[in-house]
Amino acid sequence: MKKKINGGNFLFRHFLSCPGINFKAKMPVYTEETICLCALNRIFGYEPRIASALLDYAGSAKDIFKMTSDDLKTALGPWSAYPGKITGKAIDEAVRELKEAERYGTVFAGKGSPGYPELLACCEDAPMGLYIRSSHPEKCFSKGRDYISIVGTRDVSEYGKDWCMRIVDAIASSGADPVIVSGLAYGTDITAHTAALEAGLDTIAVMATGTDTVYPAAHWKHAMRIMEKKGSGLVSDYPLHTRAIPLNFIRRNRIIAGIGKATILIESRIKGGGMITARQAFSYDRELYALPGRADDPLSAGCNALIRSCSATPVTSGQDLVESLGYIFRKKPERRKKSASDCYDGKLDKHEVENIALILRLIRKYGKITLQELTEETGFSYKAVAGLAGILENDGFISIDLMQRCSISRKNS
Repeated sequence: MKKKINGGNFLFRHFLSCPGINFKAKMPVYTEETICLCALNRIFGYEPRIASALLDYAGSAKDIFKMTSDDLKTALGPWSAYPGKITGKAIDEAVRELKEAERYGTVFAGKGSPGYPELLACCEDAPMGLYIRSSHPEKCFSKGRDYISIVGTRDVSEYGKDWCMRIVDAIASSGADPVIVSGLAYGTDITAHTAALEAGLDTIAVMATGTDTVYPAAHWKHAMRIMEKKGSGLVSDYPLHTRAIPLNFIRRNRIIAGIGKATILIESRIKGGGMITARQAFSYDRELYALPGRADDPLSAGCNALIRSCSATPVTSGQDLVESLGYIFRKKPERRKKSASDCYDGKLDKHEVENIALILRLIRKYGKITLQELTEETGFSYKAVAGLAGILENDGFISIDLMQRCSISRKNS
């Protein structure tokens, strides 16, 4: 008689004593299948294709854990190390993982479940599940929503940043109200996320770490805004406490490409994360767009190459892009621009409002000015200037680049 590493009796006892995880409001009660998918995601994290093949072979994640040791070796090969990992201990660890995830407002959506992205599930290298951190995780990947991925270089130019905001504005003008997907990194990613939030669109940040960690840490406030917006959230296929290592950034790009019905490349060198995502989207047979740039600009070399090879459609105007995506372009009524006084009156004391107004006047006067230069101009401490500038950036009045240069945001200028 073949020895079972995890017989049906074990599963019955395990899930009878732990039938699910009862979360607080908006948290799911996990099924046996979802817990098993979480366990498989932890086991096969870096080789999801093997997990998918095994899932097809067994029929369900739960049935994988009912397979005998010999059956697993037959399916995976006699020299595979995975049969020794598909154990009851893996299920116990998955249960602990899901309980801990609750502390961070994170839920796990197993592949094939209503909370898992439909398009991503069609990719052969899709993960067994996704961790979703959001105030309304059930809304992040609800059926029928459109997802547009926007990617590009971290050292995006002002040209790229401006076009990224224009593109998001144009998409926001459509009646489809799609979700903007990016990677929360410096440059293009954070520009896309903040532009989406300012335009009233939902946005998904796909992370290269566990959802308990925001990387880079400088984007914590942006991450909080994303988590708090209904229909937006932080997403990862990595378990909690996963650190930011180079390989994880490369691997997460497949999720960004897989979620979106279309991917837009803003700026990229010939080699870079944006190009990896774009090529991945092309391999998934998704719509691919690229912003053309100057022939001698290395930041546009990747985009120009994709356009030249007919892999990507050039973005020449927001209206053309929106219509190409199948949406209807319609201009939104112009909103009254809020002044700093309007925004902060009653929220900050009068002295702070005056200081913020002074900083805004200086930024408008110089066009671009560093935090250090603002310190010298105002006579305030660097800490005070950085704090006030951070408030202005968070509320969309200004933007601060990697060189700590402040400029007026096009939205509220």
